[in-house]
Amino acid sequence: MKKLIALLLAVMMVLALAACGQTAKPAATEAPKAEEAAPAEEAASEAKVGKTVLKCAFNQTITNPEAKTLLKISDDLYDATEGRYSIEVYPDASLGDQAQTLENVMIGALDMSLVGNAIIEPYASDFAIIATPYVYDDINHQERVFESGDPALAALYATTEEHGFVVLCTYSLGARNLYTRDGPVTTPDELKGLKIRVIGSDTCINMMNNMGGVGQGMPQGDVYSAIQTKVLDGAENNIITYVDLVQYEVAPYYNYTGHLLLPDELVISKQVLDKMSAEDQAALRKVCEESMPFCYALCDELRADYQAKAEEKGVTFSEADIPAFQALCQDQINEVANRTDVTKGMYDLIVSLRESA
Repeated sequence: MKKLIALLLAVMMVLALAACGQTAKPAATEAPKAEEAAPAEEAASEAKVGKTVLKCAFNQTITNPEAKTLLKISDDLYDATEGRYSIEVYPDASLGDQAQTLENVMIGALDMSLVGNAIIEPYASDFAIIATPYVYDDINHQERVFESGDPALAALYATTEEHGFVVLCTYSLGARNLYTRDGPVTTPDELKGLKIRVIGSDTCINMMNNMGGVGQGMPQGDVYSAIQTKVLDGAENNIITYVDLVQYEVAPYYNYTGHLLLPDELVISKQVLDKMSAEDQAALRKVCEESMPFCYALCDELRADYQAKAEEKGVTFSEADIPAFQALCQDQINEVANRTDVTKGMYDLIVSLRESA
């Protein structure tokens, strides 16, 4: 009995020492998760499930307007195919980052993914024309381009098929703007020398360098800690992503430079698409096409709400000298627009759909 009591006391002491040895987590060096993120299961609980369920990867939360649009597409596709198809959305990069998921779509290991334009550019370089800085007058101008159904747009989309994926439609969360750690940045002189995170494509890095900053390609998951530890002076993104990723905590100055309306493309594996009947392919393309106005309208409603949320968090908003930044990017616009017949055709379409045209 004495030996048993001694053994129990020894175990209790070890456990107590282990508990005392635990230390508090260090100050945040990674971006906290979005405050209102909801599990995918909750959003999918009322979804219509088809006989064939297409898996679609998404790198942000299920509450993101693009994710909500994907869920709408799924229900619409179920109805249009009489229950033969639906889509299951995998948010929060649960199937890998965008580059990984696109690679898997290309080889048929994954059905669908929603990826940023910069992820497509290494395979189909002509896509740079629709993600060039200051090529659109505003978000409404961009929407007219993607909803036009013009042959120039079809010619651009066709350039991906040799790589094993097909572009179904294109969205945008809104204009990307600079946000900075130490104070407002509203002119090229104020941006000069500042290290700003951009998507790691040549188009985006050249854009930031032309605007006066130093473009730093970096995965989104590293941005919060990089600004916090002063590796970066700031970053650039739309207001929705800025708030969702709570980057206002480390970069509380949001500057309306409006430099980029970066598209996101919904893509499907060509292998998967080719296995669908002609009727079901047409139904998928139709519901995707019809989803674009829905997504643009939803994002438009949310941007004002997100600015209000940011203001409540103490973010300082500043108007920037857009013509000054735009002038510095004009050579880049001209160079990208004249690369190929495809980029020339797309640029002509973009110019023709300006309200002043």
